Amino acid sequence: MKKLLGIFGLLLVVCVATALMSDKFLTPFNIENLLRRTALFGVLSIGVAFVIITSGIDLSIGSVVCLIGVGLPWLLTSVKVPLALGLLIAAGVSVAIGCAHGLLITRLRIQPFVVTLCGLLIYRGVTRGFTRDQTMGFGNDFKELRWLATSRIPVPGIEGFGIPFPCIILLVVAVAAAIFLNQTIYGRYLLALGRNEDAARYSGIRTERMIVLAYVICALLSGLGGMLFVLDVNSAQPADFGNFYELYAIAAAVLGGCSLRGGQGTITGVILGTALMQVLRTMITLVDALPKNIEYAIIGAVILGGVVADELVKRFVARRKAARQLLG
Repeated sequence: MKKLLGIFGLLLVVCVATALMSDKFLTPFNIENLLRRTALFGVLSIGVAFVIITSGIDLSIGSVVCLIGVGLPWLLTSVKVPLALGLLIAAGVSVAIGCAHGLLITRLRIQPFVVTLCGLLIYRGVTRGFTRDQTMGFGNDFKELRWLATSRIPVPGIEGFGIPFPCIILLVVAVAAAIFLNQTIYGRYLLALGRNEDAARYSGIRTERMIVLAYVICALLSGLGGMLFVLDVNSAQPADFGNFYELYAIAAAVLGGCSLRGGQGTITGVILGTALMQVLRTMITLVDALPKNIEYAIIGAVILGGVVADELVKRFVARRKAARQLLG
């Protein structure tokens, strides 16, 4: 709870500071766009949180976003497959990617960093190959599908402002993820696995299956995110669509309290971390005094700060525990 209050307080401070430095921050148009981006990136961040909780990592998220985000309009507009089949193929590919990652990590004992780094390169390369580097989009077709990402729910009394529908999708994903993580035995298995994999295995938990499950969830939500992103912009270039999105997702999860050592994390914290990352991006865009090319430096500093803080907290807790044992 203290971590959640801390990240929420930091979010408020950054929002107030941005509002004071730019009169464009609190406009209905900007707030709506901020909510939309938070929702889209929040889906990715929740996915990677499951992997981080198991003490893993997934660097291929951006390339999965590209593969699904470019591949879906390619299937529907170039190959002319039916909409239902296209969505089924997108979901199947996402599940297959998650299974492949999990099995390579558990069966062949390859480090998650290596497996997903290779995935980052492979999926983008494959996407650029079958599209021949051509930009993909839906044009004026599939408006009923694009409604998922572009529609909004008007708020009475606030002219020009509405709740973007992706926020509703994020809410559904977040509630389902929170219930799974906190109210089911499988969620407790994931947390136990992250804290101590050997102890979890000796207690009877099938750790390999749980690791595969975590990577499948991450890949599925990455695929969902990729679909929502392309539905939002209606245009995707294979060379750069989804670039560095994994960094935003990982940074948001770390900011939200997910320990890179595993075993810790809450869905609420991840959403707050995602919102903070998007407000920081907005601050860089709107505030003239800030250089526009330091965005990635801020992301790097956020991830490093989260790791350093996690290490310091771990050492502090360990020292207190040792002191209590000596006194006891």
